[in-house]
Amino acid sequence: MTSTIATLPSISPALISGGEMDIPTWVWLLTLAVAAAVLTFDVWWVARNPHVPSTREVSVVLGIYVSAAVVFGFGLWALQGGERGTEFFAGWLTEYSLSIDNLFVFLLIMAKFNVPQKYQQTALLWGIIIAIVLRTIFIFVGAAAINNFSWVFYIFAAILLWAAITQVREQGGDDTAGDEDNRIVQWVQKTFPSTTEWSTKLFVKENAKRLVTPMFIVVVALGLTDLLFAVDSIPAIYGLTREPYIVLTANLFALMGLRQLYFLIGGLLKKLVYLHLGLAVLLGFIALKLFLHALHENELPFINGGEHVPVPEIPIAVSLGGIVLILGVTAAASLWKTRNDGPQDAESS
Repeated sequence: MTSTIATLPSISPALISGGEMDIPTWVWLLTLAVAAAVLTFDVWWVARNPHVPSTREVSVVLGIYVSAAVVFGFGLWALQGGERGTEFFAGWLTEYSLSIDNLFVFLLIMAKFNVPQKYQQTALLWGIIIAIVLRTIFIFVGAAAINNFSWVFYIFAAILLWAAITQVREQGGDDTAGDEDNRIVQWVQKTFPSTTEWSTKLFVKENAKRLVTPMFIVVVALGLTDLLFAVDSIPAIYGLTREPYIVLTANLFALMGLRQLYFLIGGLLKKLVYLHLGLAVLLGFIALKLFLHALHENELPFINGGEHVPVPEIPIAVSLGGIVLILGVTAAASLWKTRNDGPQDAESS
C-alpha cells in the first residue's frame, strides 16, 4: 500500500497529460476529493430525508452549483488565460445541454418503473454517481488515446456524427433508450431474487435471504443510460479542449446540479420540442471541428501521404459563440412553438 501511494505523484501526470496545462497531482486529488465530499453529503442528506424537494430548495442549490461553475471558470480564466477559461465555459455548456437530454431519458425511466416521488432523489443520485465514475474513466482513457494516437480525432468525429444522426432519428421516439435497456433489466429481475417493496436501499434481507429492491433495478437502467451518454459526451468536450482537467471539471459541474435540475424543469423538458434537433446541430458542429482538427494533425498514410492537411480550424471563441447561439435558438424556438400550439391544442380538445 505504501509503495503504491508513494508512486502516485509520478504516475498520475503521465496518465492525465495531453494538453498544455501543468496541473499538479494535488490539484487533481483535491478536485476529486471535493466532488466526493459533495456527493457523500448528498447521499447522507437524501438517505435521511427522502422527500419531494420544493421549488425553492432546488432553485437555491442549483443556483449555488451554477454560481460555483461560473466562479471556477473565471478563476481559470484569471490563472490560466482567456483561452482556457473559454474552453471551460464551452465544455460546461455542452455537457450541461447533453445532461438535459440525459434528464429526459431519466424521466422516462422513472415513469416506466413507477418510482415513488419521494424515492426519485435517491435514484437520481445513484444515476449521477455512476455517470461521474463512468465519465472519469472515459476522460482518462480519452486523454491517453489522444496523447498517443492523433487519428483518434477521426473516431471521435465519427462518434459525434453518429450521435447527431441518432438525435434526429429519435426525435419524438422517446422509448428507444428504454427498449435498449429492457433486456438487461429483465435479465436482472429474473436472475436475482427481488422484492416489490420500495426503499432507498439497493438490497434488503427477508427471512435471512438477500433480495434486490426495485431501486436496484432502476439504478441498473440509469447506469446503462449513463454509459450511452458517456460515449457521446466525452468525445464532444474533447472536440473543444484537449485539457483533461478542463474536461473533468466541466463534467463535474454539469452533473452536480443534475438532481436539482430534474425537479426544477421536469415540466419544462416537455416544452423543449426542438431539443433533439438542437443537440443534433450542436454535436454535428463539434464533429466538424474535430474532423478539421484531425486533418490538421493528420498522420494517416492514406490521407495526404501522412502529412498534415492545411485546413482552417474553428477557434474556441467561435465554438463558444456557436454553442450559445445553437442552444439559445433551440430554447427560443421550442418555447415559441409550444406557446403557439397551446391555444390550438386547447381548442381541439
